[in-house]
Amino acid sequence: MNEYHVSVLLKESIENLNILPGGKYVDLTFGAGGHSRSILHNLSAKGHLYAFDQDADAVVNALVDERFTLIEANFRYLRRFLRLEGVKKVDGILADLGVSSHQLDMPERGFSYRFDAPLDMRMNTQADLTAAVLLQSYSEEKLVYVLSSYGEVRNAKTLAKALVNAGKVAEIRTTFDLNRVLDQHVLGPRLKYFSQVYQALRMEVNDEIGALKDMLTEGYEVLKPGGRFVVITFHSIEDRVVKNFFKTGNFDGEMEKDEFGNISRPFVLINKKVIMAENKEQRENARSRSAKLRIAEKV
Repeated sequence: MNEYHVSVLLKESIENLNILPGGKYVDLTFGAGGHSRSILHNLSAKGHLYAFDQDADAVVNALVDERFTLIEANFRYLRRFLRLEGVKKVDGILADLGVSSHQLDMPERGFSYRFDAPLDMRMNTQADLTAAVLLQSYSEEKLVYVLSSYGEVRNAKTLAKALVNAGKVAEIRTTFDLNRVLDQHVLGPRLKYFSQVYQALRMEVNDEIGALKDMLTEGYEVLKPGGRFVVITFHSIEDRVVKNFFKTGNFDGEMEKDEFGNISRPFVLINKKVIMAENKEQRENARSRSAKLRIAEKV
């Protein structure tokens, strides 16, 4: 298998997708195709898998199989692109929300503080907004929101002010430009702090929470009753969004009732407690340590 990315919680996610051999399925985060290969292995000649990935680098991993279609698009447009394929309903959906190892390990993509590279962070390299442009154009108030909401950075106000002031002296164009500012304001363990800041910027550049909410909403619409929705998250912010949606059908986590007081439940939760990677997988793949698997079945 291509070392582009190692699929996390592969066995658990595929088993809980409850695959019907002749069904239609969607892998919303194709990457290196690890989950897709396993889904295809469980499909008959009548089944079909539609995979999404907005990263052009993932196209080289496309699978040659009549039962497989790769759609080069952001998964937030799930329903639109499936309709273009003549598909209105599917039997199951899987999404692995982690940033691929390939993206992190390519210096020129600017996702990692380990390499001196242009401060990019775009998952879709055709998009206009890069992390460098973000830091040049966002106000101090907006940066505070990004850092605190998406990175849970404890000194977000102090850091936002420092970033704006630093940008006035010299533009922050590279990862190491950013690192020099961060080093002056580290709060707690350095690598954790850097990870939080980089995560916050990456999530804003790619509108990850907005895309996630759109994907969940559209996923519900295209999923057949009885179909499974399987999602792997890697941090508390996105996990909270998935948890609330699966539980209540909205992103506030508040139960909705009809005029008779009956609670509306769009899904049956297959696992009320999140599934984590086993010790063996955590030892072999450090990325799996923060992974959380949630499964819901549409009512």
